[in-house]
Amino acid sequence: MIQLTNRQARQFLLLKHGLLGEYHFTGKQGVLDFVRQVGCIQYDPIDVCGKNAELVLQSRIKGFTKNMLAELLYQDRILVDYPDKNLAIIPVEDWPYFERYRQAARQHAKRYPEMEVLIEQVRAHIQNHGALSSDDLKLDGNFAWRSAIHWSSGNNSSRSVLEQMYSTGELIIHHKKGTRKYYDIAGKYIQPNLLNAPEPLEGELEHHKWRVLRRIGAVGLLWNRASDAWLNIWGLKAEQRNEVFRQLLHEARIVAVAVEQMKDILYCRTEDLPLIEAVLQNPAPKWRCELIAPLDNFIWDRKLINELFEFDYTWEIYTPAIKRKFGYYVLPLLYGESLIGRAEVIAERKAGTLVVKNIWYENDIKQTKQLRTALNNCFQNFALFNGCETISTESMN
Repeated sequence: MIQLTNRQARQFLLLKHGLLGEYHFTGKQGVLDFVRQVGCIQYDPIDVCGKNAELVLQSRIKGFTKNMLAELLYQDRILVDYPDKNLAIIPVEDWPYFERYRQAARQHAKRYPEMEVLIEQVRAHIQNHGALSSDDLKLDGNFAWRSAIHWSSGNNSSRSVLEQMYSTGELIIHHKKGTRKYYDIAGKYIQPNLLNAPEPLEGELEHHKWRVLRRIGAVGLLWNRASDAWLNIWGLKAEQRNEVFRQLLHEARIVAVAVEQMKDILYCRTEDLPLIEAVLQNPAPKWRCELIAPLDNFIWDRKLINELFEFDYTWEIYTPAIKRKFGYYVLPLLYGESLIGRAEVIAERKAGTLVVKNIWYENDIKQTKQLRTALNNCFQNFALFNGCETISTESMN
């Protein structure tokens, strides 16, 4: 078992994510490298100062622009939208590993026989007119539909049929305009050897092992306990999770890590041992200041972040306004090896202004000249990322 101090555990997580020291990932290739490292990044359509997936990447990728992600998804087709940890973006080579979910969606379709005729209409429309959104085709039908593989549901027949075909893998998202999704036939864009590949893992246990190992790699360090990091891994109850960890340890694919003053044992992937060894040398990497996405891989397990960083973060977007402690869309603020506070930032794109509405610092943070310089650089980069030329600061605590 590896022994780490709290600081070493923090450094490991931050270095693993490319959030500490010099930028580890650069440009469009860096985007692809990072997504492949973590397996998936969560997609959320809300865009106050960048969508969640874009926010994840802007904090890590030197020179990142939103077009880089759009090109990888909708021109190069190296990445693809598909549910993983909820709605997500995954490398297209991982497509076969989610075949069991598509198969479940196909079985689920039998509950909605009225869809069969409508699906044929969608196929014909796409063949004649190309990619379409739910607004482009008005289908008759009045039925309540719920997705088998993610939380989408509703009574809009056009949208329901498109999302059902997306769930089964017949359609993929061709592109997006704002929050509107346009669909096209998956076979036009995904190579047959991936599109039609059989389930590559035998049985649920092997699938669970692949998913858990992937999620550990997505965060860096995780424990064998209930966690939001396991969201949307079907059938992974405590009993199954215990067996998965037992086998992954036995196969030497993960390593146990004890962190000072932490009751629970953490685990990292064996392939990350060189980074653990580097951290054990107590390096002093250059500090950066970054705004962290609300659904960032780094903070998927909020309880773990609270224990390691003593930072309690809740995304209050779904909290009634009167009950919010901070704001509607507030981002954690990373400086060096610490989460020093949170910021509410709004991109007013028509005016070309990034509004820093408020910053709430943790109680022990001293606003030194060095911190103010780093923070200024952070907001300058964030304004550039959002296409804003000026920065406005309102009342800040």
